[in-house]
Amino acid sequence: MSIQPSSRKPRVAVVFGGRSSEHAISVLTAGAVLSAIDRDKYDVLPIGITTDGRWALTADDPSRMAIADRALPSVEQLAESSDGTVMLPVDPASREVVYSEPGSVPKALGDVDVVFPVLHGPYGEDGTVQGLLELSGVPYVGSGVLASAVGMDKEYMKRVFSSFGLPVGPYVVIRPREWENDPAAARKAVVDFAADHGWPVFVKPARAGSSMGISKVDDLAGLDEAIEEARRHDPKVLVESLLRGREIECGVLEFEDGPRASVPAEIPPVTAHDFYDFEAKYIDSAEGVVPAPLTPEQTAEVQRLAVAAFDAASCEGLVRADFFLQDDGEFVINEINTMPGFTPISMYPRMWQESGVGYAELVDRLIQAALRRPTGLR
Repeated sequence: MSIQPSSRKPRVAVVFGGRSSEHAISVLTAGAVLSAIDRDKYDVLPIGITTDGRWALTADDPSRMAIADRALPSVEQLAESSDGTVMLPVDPASREVVYSEPGSVPKALGDVDVVFPVLHGPYGEDGTVQGLLELSGVPYVGSGVLASAVGMDKEYMKRVFSSFGLPVGPYVVIRPREWENDPAAARKAVVDFAADHGWPVFVKPARAGSSMGISKVDDLAGLDEAIEEARRHDPKVLVESLLRGREIECGVLEFEDGPRASVPAEIPPVTAHDFYDFEAKYIDSAEGVVPAPLTPEQTAEVQRLAVAAFDAASCEGLVRADFFLQDDGEFVINEINTMPGFTPISMYPRMWQESGVGYAELVDRLIQAALRRPTGLR
């Protein structure tokens, strides 16, 4: 039952796309979410953000938000105008969305009760859009400013987890000035790290997702190229040691009585790829095993750690927590994702489906959780 005081249906603005390198993944997620929202229960307003940052009114057509012949979709393909702009309210007393085009009178699109920001990566999942919505006084699905920022920056995510006693793997950070001003010293820091923890290492952007810009580096010869590839997505680079073991994921969802963990999943070794990279996830559709073949004790432990990570970062709504189950039987948390993919092959909805929460109910629970929460300090 809707918590809205008026008799009209709550209006959900699904915001997707964005300026990050995960633009297309966001469009895929939006297509799945738009297909699942109960139109008898909610009114829906799709809003796309183009790759250059323009907020555009888009077609409400999930069929066009899919991979076709290995080609990824974009907001530019869906926008109803090449220069029209959607503007959210800047006054917390108003939730009216306005659409304008050059040379035309702005048109009111009506009030929005909640925003579902299915944005991945910087300029969306990292607290920036969440801050805008806080200023506007509009409720939204998912974590707030702090948790979103922590969940995007892998360095500070690991620092937060460590401070709460959660197990994390070894890593070293290459900051922008270090690589730009003294690459030899930055290179030596990685070599020293590898001397302690061994080759290969994984070089990745510190603030990106969907396995964008990640390289597996076997020795010093491939290091510079890997760093430059990571820096195409983020000037700050994270270098991690290889953790030998099984890749285990677990979903966390906010219920009325607090966060609960799903059954976990396992990502099996990907034979056609060096690791679980972007192509394996989204183009070649690597399959995860749900539920993961774990002992009851291992399942309980990874669920405990997933909820602990959710709480440590002050998350809200949803999180997918990714772990390594090492050969010694201990779990190490790799990262959390505060807005995991909702594509048909995405692990988060698959884990909850196996846990008894179907896709449509999952989307509804997230919207209702957002409607229950106020904006501002909480």
